[in-house]
Amino acid sequence: MSELNQQNHSNQAFIETDALVIGAGPVGLFAIFQLGLQGIKAHVIDTLPHAGGQCAELYPDKPIYDIPGIPYCTGSELVSNLLQQIKPMGATFHWGQEVSSLTRQDDGRFEVSAGQDTFITKAILLANGVGAFKPKTLAIDGIDALVGTQVFYHPHNLSQFKDLDVVVYGGEDSAVNAAIELANLSKSVTLIYRRDALKASDKLLAEFEQLRTSGRIAFKAGQITSLSSNNQSLQTISFTAPDGTILNQPADALLVFMGISPKLGPIANWGIDLERKQVPVDTATFQTNVPGIFAVGDINTYPGKRKLIVSGFHEATLAAFACAEMMHPDEPVLLQYTTTSSKLHEILGVSAKP
Repeated sequence: MSELNQQNHSNQAFIETDALVIGAGPVGLFAIFQLGLQGIKAHVIDTLPHAGGQCAELYPDKPIYDIPGIPYCTGSELVSNLLQQIKPMGATFHWGQEVSSLTRQDDGRFEVSAGQDTFITKAILLANGVGAFKPKTLAIDGIDALVGTQVFYHPHNLSQFKDLDVVVYGGEDSAVNAAIELANLSKSVTLIYRRDALKASDKLLAEFEQLRTSGRIAFKAGQITSLSSNNQSLQTISFTAPDGTILNQPADALLVFMGISPKLGPIANWGIDLERKQVPVDTATFQTNVPGIFAVGDINTYPGKRKLIVSGFHEATLAAFACAEMMHPDEPVLLQYTTTSSKLHEILGVSAKP
């Protein structure tokens, strides 16, 4: 049964907003910009602890060549530029949260729960790509009791591992980058990967090799098979080398970077039509079958759909116009240009140039 129904709770504290953007990847960030140009303030929810979505998690240092007007940039550079662009819009971000329930209020607005927060919003923009990203986990006996204290999946705050003996498990960009950062922070750093060759970018590999040569990072090939602990305190990590030898590595903390996988999550129960885990939309407005809920970027589908960032930017623009028309049905939503509009210059905090 859909969780979309008519309810009204008058005694609960809410965060009220014009629009709620779910997902802070490049398309979600550009949606904030376009909404802001329409005078629509937004709150933003993302399961990750930072902006960027796939750009930040999967290819932060890899090149992107198909952003208009930018011959070349990395994923992290694109995200940084978008964050700079949306500063005038005053969006509020809520990191590390996943949306759960959704209900329709008597006045037509939506009530959305996410973590400890409850939002009341006129419009919802789904910009969460192929779903909320969840770290891939290790299936090892006894590991769950250590998660959050000595075992961490894709941690971003590495300062907590200062002066500790740390094992990083993984071989792609995120794991190698974490090992490099920890080399100047932790007592010792050992990177374990199932293969002899790492799969990170050339720039990271060169820096990693320098630290390895100087003895500040150790690299061992193998697959982790078990952990030993004493009174729920991590002692050693056992892994099987490529030749079948079982080796033990003492450690105070284990940082696991095995990648992330997307899951559509509770949105699947919101009464929104789905086609193969994607959301069909009206390409005039990018609205779903539920009035007031829009979908932009990789999460949507329509005839001719292409999963490109530039396509998502186009979709976010039309969705923002549609949101404005929905919120102000008696006022014409005029097309204005940032080159000439004094109203848009005021929103952006810039002065018109001669």
